[in-house]
Amino acid sequence: MTERPIDRVHWVYSSATNDEIAERYDAWAKDYDTDLEAGLGYIGPTIVSAYVAKHVANDSRVLDAGVGTGLVGVALARHGFDDLTGIDLSRGMLEKAAETGVYGELRQMTLGETLYFASDTFDAIACVGTLTEGHAPPSSLDELIRVTRPGGYIVFSIRPDVYVSLGFDEKIEALTAAHKWALTDSSNEVLVMPLGDSIATVRVWVYRVL
Repeated sequence: MTERPIDRVHWVYSSATNDEIAERYDAWAKDYDTDLEAGLGYIGPTIVSAYVAKHVANDSRVLDAGVGTGLVGVALARHGFDDLTGIDLSRGMLEKAAETGVYGELRQMTLGETLYFASDTFDAIACVGTLTEGHAPPSSLDELIRVTRPGGYIVFSIRPDVYVSLGFDEKIEALTAAHKWALTDSSNEVLVMPLGDSIATVRVWVYRVL
């Protein structure tokens, strides 16, 4: 594994397959929090959790999609959310997330594939740093909508460059045109790894499921 925290971010983003992503996150899991928070000043979970809290009651059932080590769940818990479920493709990351004690359930699943939840299961979904290159594709949004109840919210962050280059813009527009969801809120561009580089500039989007 490379040594600098930002190199590790690029190393994971360069994964060619889901198996490779899982293996690299497994290898990174023990150092992930230190690298992102202390090494890169990562504030993505803080920002996204604030948007969840703005639109969603804290007694809601929330899915953390791409849970990682649980940074988002910890941030949501600070806002009073205590009915949290997390999914991730990396077993090592899920084990670290379990150590936070904030999740009622953690399950190994892969965004972009079928999610093993019933339709309309969650009141809200938070997806932070996962809709990006080498990770979850635009098609992931179909399943996120399916497992969110009508009137529920999906809150996610995406880098502006991959929003267009990976086709998230077209997918989001198609879902909106099909009346699957409606835009409720969004942020300006935010540098979420201020000690890293411009790869960490994202926008946060909030959509209400119809």
